[in-house]
Order: sequence, then structure tokens, then C-alpha cells
Amino acid sequence: MRHIGLITTSYPDGVPGSEAAGGFVADFSAELARHVRVSVIAPATASSRTNSGTLDVIRFGVPQVPLSLLNPLNPADWPAIVMTLRSGRRVVEQLVQADSPDHLFGLWVLPSGYWAWAAGQNHGIPFSVWALGSDIWSLGRVPIARAMLRRTLKRAKRRYADGIRLSRDVERLSGLDCQFLPSTRSLPQFEASTKADTPPYNLGFLGRWHRNKGIDLLMEALDLLSDSDWSRIAEIRIHGGGPMEQELRDAVREQHEMRRPVRMGGYLDKHEAAALIDWADYLLLPSRIESIPVVFSDAVQLGTPIIATPVGDLPRLYEKYRFGTLASAANSAAFAAAIQNALAQSAAHDATRIAAAKPDFDLRTIVKQFVDDTVDNAP
Repeated sequence: MRHIGLITTSYPDGVPGSEAAGGFVADFSAELARHVRVSVIAPATASSRTNSGTLDVIRFGVPQVPLSLLNPLNPADWPAIVMTLRSGRRVVEQLVQADSPDHLFGLWVLPSGYWAWAAGQNHGIPFSVWALGSDIWSLGRVPIARAMLRRTLKRAKRRYADGIRLSRDVERLSGLDCQFLPSTRSLPQFEASTKADTPPYNLGFLGRWHRNKGIDLLMEALDLLSDSDWSRIAEIRIHGGGPMEQELRDAVREQHEMRRPVRMGGYLDKHEAAALIDWADYLLLPSRIESIPVVFSDAVQLGTPIIATPVGDLPRLYEKYRFGTLASAANSAAFAAAIQNALAQSAAHDATRIAAAKPDFDLRTIVKQFVDDTVDNAP
């Protein structure tokens, strides 16, 4: 049986926040292990190794998880960053020497793809990478990181990206082709939907409390809603975590003082996240920068329309599927207007359109495409 080493910085660790992107990677790994033997290498709070049939998970200890909270522009984070980079490269090298995988797959380009390149080049092991927006659009603004991104992408056998626009940006950066491969995860299915066809509606937000995800835009938009708008809202639940927690707490407290039904909670595991999205009549996506968020595919699977800003691939997806409401701009006033538009209409007409989108975000199809590319068509 062929063997793939899957190297990632996102994998569930039992630590709040690791489930967000990590839940998708865990599901991808489990589905991939139905086709090939898989060794996952991922950072965690402590080193460990677990094995389940054809899926082997190797965790190496790092100072902090999730790694997305480490900022290369902040000198205080550099000791943790350097320690993480050294540990990851060492563990990947150990896997290559001990078990010689047929292919290495880096999720994401930096640092995972770089580790795959560094470990595999001396042993003749090819590698591929899957890019996220945080790779190209965030790290890509740092000159040293941009140079590393370009070199890693050029040396990869195949390049994937979890967004349509992002895949074009990878092609411009690398000068080579990049294939769109959507990120999605396996979610529990609920027996009966409780979604409302008419107001008042339940609204949900799930994601990092970070400027890129627009949590501040959401709270500013809520301030712009009228009493009439609020009469069409049953409840708003906001879940996640991140650097803007205190600002969010202050904003939620102000909503409570006005007796508005806004609830704030922490990170959710996959089942809890699915329950929130299933509960919501609309999922809120107020991002400033985005590719195709995993929660978009979650919403498709669970039949939940979205209210979103027009960033990344969301306008293209909205044009194709036509469910939910797309704001005219990525600012609080436009997002408030989008919420008002959604509150004023029946959500029932979105169900058929969402059902038509489901095949495009099916995990088994996505994994089979990767296997066909890297295993079945390998020399």
C-alpha cells in the first residue's frame, strides 16, 4: 500500500481553537487513509504518537497552539516561531528516514510545505502543497516569507489552493499551475431541521475573533440595525476566540444593556459547530479577507444560507449558487444592509439552491481527486 506523509500545522489537539481548521484536516486524513497509508505530522502541546489502522498521527510539542496566533511581525513571538520551525523540520526528517513515504503533502505552504521540501529533496521524495489565504495573502506580504513561498511552490510537484481566486494568485507567485481544491469536513447530520421560513430568525457567527474575519464589522453592523430590524431577530450567537476577545466582550455587553439577544461563547468542537450552523437560519460571514472558509462548506452541507461580505471567492460562489445575501461592500454599513435584506425575506427559497451546491463540497470527491493526482497517476 502506498504511503503519504501529510504535514500540517492544523490538527485537533484537544486545545480550544485547534478544531477550527484542524477538524477539516483530520477528516481529510481519515478519508485519505481509506485509499493509502497516511502518516500525519502536526504540532501539539505535547509530543505523542497514535495509530489507527492505516492512519498514524505523530504530534510534536511546540510552545503555543494554534500556530495561527503567532505573528512573525511581532518580535515577542519569534522564540516560539523558531522553536516550532526547528522541531517540525526535525520530525519530518525523522519520518522520511524511518519510513520513506511515497509522497509528502504540506498543509499549508509555510511552514509545512517547506518542511516537506527540505526533508524530501535529499531522498528523492516528491511533495505537493495546499495553500491557504493566510499563506499567500498574509505571509506573502513579508519579503522573506514571500521568497520562501515562491521557492517552495516552484519545487512542489503539484500545487493546490482552497480558493478559486487564491489558486490564480498562487499561479502568479509561482509561475506554475495551481488547482482549486475546496476544503470541507465531514459533519454530523441532524434528523429534522428547525430553520424558520419567516422572521424572527436565528443568526450565527463561528470563527476567529480577528480583524480579517470582520468580527468588529459585525458588531458595528449590529449597532446600525433599527428596533424594527431587531424585532425580526430571535437570537444571535457568536462563537470562536482570538485576539479581539476583549473588544467583542465590550460590544456584546453594550448589546445586553440595550436588551438585545446577543450571546457570546467560546470555541466549538465539530459536533457543536455543526449544531450551531444547523440551528442558525443564517450564517454570518463579515470577513475583510477570505478565500472560501470551511464554514461556508459547513453551511452548504447543513442547508444554512449565508450573509456575507463580497471578498475572496464569495461573490463568485454567490453568483453560481444564489443562496443567502451578499453585501455590497466589506464595511459595517453594507453588512448591516445585507442583514436587513435577509431579515425582510423568506429563507425558504434558499433550500433548493443550497442542495445544488452540495456535490461541489463533498469530502469523498475531493479526496479522490487528490488520490488520482498524486497516487494513481504517480510514476
